[in-house]
Amino acid sequence: MTKIKILLIEDNHLLREGIAAMLNGQGEFNVISTSEDGDSLMHMKKVGTPPDVVLLDLGLEKIYSLELMSLLQKELPPTKIIAMDILPDYVDIIEFVKAGGDGFIIKNSPFSVWVDTIKRVADGEKVLPSVMTNTLFSQIVEHAITTGREIKPESIQFTNREREVVNLIAKGLGNKEIAGHLHIATFTVKSHVHNILEKLELNTRLQIAAFVREEGLDKSGTFAV
Repeated sequence: MTKIKILLIEDNHLLREGIAAMLNGQGEFNVISTSEDGDSLMHMKKVGTPPDVVLLDLGLEKIYSLELMSLLQKELPPTKIIAMDILPDYVDIIEFVKAGGDGFIIKNSPFSVWVDTIKRVADGEKVLPSVMTNTLFSQIVEHAITTGREIKPESIQFTNREREVVNLIAKGLGNKEIAGHLHIATFTVKSHVHNILEKLELNTRLQIAAFVREEGLDKSGTFAV
């Protein structure tokens, strides 16, 4: 039997080692490499064999996970990518789906769910746990792709905090980095990002950054809207 080759990217050492050990003990999987951050591609070059599936922690500390995901997709185009998170919100789901993700695992799910999700994604399915949202995965994909209308900058009114978050997103900071910079909780940052996306009628933080680039910054380097 051909085993499913897995690259595991998780910055919690204990969790990373535990997941790898459990998957390798299953018999159907082979965790060919593990990494805590963006060094995963270097790990893969050492191994020399591309993985079938990447398990990607959506809340990495050192690098924005979706940027790493984009890099992995370019370097390992046939590979399927499954995100892992503890308590993802709707914005996280939409961003991941829009970026081309294949599946999602809630970290405290039973191990049987991990096994089932990895096997189904490896077989070409799109898998999203039903407990995450009341909509089907295909409906989320459709929403992510089809929504978003032309934005008139003069009609947008941000709070001062939302303006700060917009500027930091445009600089490439992830939610945890923004939280540290502004001395607020990551959950609060997610709430601001959700509100910003609604006001801009966009789907992902990458689109927010593109919008800022298009509209420009003022002389102080701050988004002028």
